Amino acid sequence: MTKEQLKLDNQVCFPLYATTREMTKRYRPLLDKLKLTYPQYLVLLVLWEVKAISVKALGKRLYLDSGTLTPMIKRMEDHNLVRRQRSKEDERVVNVSLTKHGEEMEALAEDIPLKFVEGTNLSAEEVSQLKTILNKMLIQMDD
Repeated sequence: MTKEQLKLDNQVCFPLYATTREMTKRYRPLLDKLKLTYPQYLVLLVLWEVKAISVKALGKRLYLDSGTLTPMIKRMEDHNLVRRQRSKEDERVVNVSLTKHGEEMEALAEDIPLKFVEGTNLSAEEVSQLKTILNKMLIQMDD
């Protein structure tokens, strides 16, 4: 190993970390209007797509453990965005689904992805390439 390898500018992790922080910061004003945190927005994105999902499957999809996910879902339930319900087939399984209010939030959030991408000053092709590379990296690291 050389000292060159230990320079901050030569790390892959640092620009990912810093970009993630900047992305979250840029999402904040968009999500504040909806009174959502970024992780809550991610939960809603999944639910707008699938309508209902088990907590375990949601955690796997979002790369979140139940210790993080469960209190967040409880807060979202308190804000009438989602409902939790034990499975009738298996009482150990808790399913999450949208409330009417949670469904209505989708229309209010429709412009968020476009507004965010516009703020990056990247072309649609660059955004697509970045997403492809990051998804590939995430999948390979998850194995």
